[in-house]
Amino acid sequence: MKINLGKYELEKPVALAPMEDVTDLGFRLVCKEFGADVVYTEFISSEGLIRSARKSTQKLVTDEKERPVGIQIFGGDPNVMAEAARMAEDAGPDFIDINAGCWVPKVAQRGAGAGLLKDLDQMRAIIHAVRTAVSIPVSLKTRLGWDSNSITIFEVAKICADEGLAALTIHARTRAQHHDGEANWDWIRQVKETAALPIFGNGDIRAAQDALDMFEFTKCDGVMVARGAITNPWIFRDIKALMGDGTLPPAPTLEERAKTCVRHLEMEIELKGERRGLMEFRKYYHGYFHGVPNGSTLRSTLVRLETLEGVKDAIGSFVIRSADKLTAELPGLKGAPTDSLV
Repeated sequence: MKINLGKYELEKPVALAPMEDVTDLGFRLVCKEFGADVVYTEFISSEGLIRSARKSTQKLVTDEKERPVGIQIFGGDPNVMAEAARMAEDAGPDFIDINAGCWVPKVAQRGAGAGLLKDLDQMRAIIHAVRTAVSIPVSLKTRLGWDSNSITIFEVAKICADEGLAALTIHARTRAQHHDGEANWDWIRQVKETAALPIFGNGDIRAAQDALDMFEFTKCDGVMVARGAITNPWIFRDIKALMGDGTLPPAPTLEERAKTCVRHLEMEIELKGERRGLMEFRKYYHGYFHGVPNGSTLRSTLVRLETLEGVKDAIGSFVIRSADKLTAELPGLKGAPTDSLV
């Protein structure tokens, strides 16, 4: 089943999941460059939007290069969610996504996010309010149920289909699991067998082959990558390659990691200013240099630096030292072309 998001008709898309404090504009653009078909903003509080809270309104910013892009909102009041959805639509996304899966207590215990899994009538009311408030497609992301004793995903899928949603994303864990344990893809497979709307599968896609395995096992219409993209934004490129000719491209070199990291940082600084951009970027260093020899030493240096030029110098020096070490160990190799690194 193809997934229609406004003017975009997608077949077996690979999406970047909405993740708080991760999927800001810069990171979305990086993942889009590497092959993500669909991206989502961080989740945005509906209450924050209608009160014009700066943190909420800043998350509405999107870019033409990341389309199709969805703005995800959360809340527990249908009227507030409808108003927030209209405000989000005015920001120009291709679709609105409703968060019905966040497990964090301050969200779920207030009847928003995964809290809606305990009150499906309220979930339906919110879906209906948002769907009728906007003219663009609406989707929903949720979990299997509140806990293992209350699996409600089949009822949720029927509500979403009845209300005319464009797609349903299923994170194959319960709210009680948080991010623990293994995602149970069998529930996605069972829902897909009877669902009357497109299904995105989500949960435990850590490597490219996992995405292909999810497509094959669940027969879902799209897959969504979450934490697997944080340490490896190249995962989208790898998934597309496997879906194409079945061959994985070479792993990114240290120089490629360094260049992408710096380019991403420059985007963050352009959006947020140098001081804030550097501060908020610190969480990404682990991903870019994950698994790199002596990467932890580099990261401990980078998180203390307060200027873009300082970060560039530290990364450039690290790459040069790594290249020199490799050349010493393997004399037949030449050093990395670090003059064009940053």
